[in-house]
Amino acid sequence: MRLPRDDWTAARATAGVSGGVHFHDLRHTGNTLASSAGASTRELMTRMGHSKTRAALIYQHMTSDRDQHIAGKLGEMIRQARQARQARQEGASGT
Repeated sequence: MRLPRDDWTAARATAGVSGGVHFHDLRHTGNTLASSAGASTRELMTRMGHSKTRAALIYQHMTSDRDQHIAGKLGEMIRQARQARQARQEGASGT
């Protein structure tokens, strides 16, 4: 009888992935990527089959690319606010 672990070990060898990578790591990676792609907590819960938010929150890591995206959006909001303020000031002064 072939065990699921044997299948995982064979798949790792075929893919050239060394030991230390566990099958559950695929679930973690998949859900972390789904979170980075914009999946909500509820969507992650559905993907994982969980009824509590705690498990889904584990996968919502802060990644550097996500951090850069957030910083970019904040910067854009600041630029827009400055432009709006400048336009109001110019309109008030009649220039």
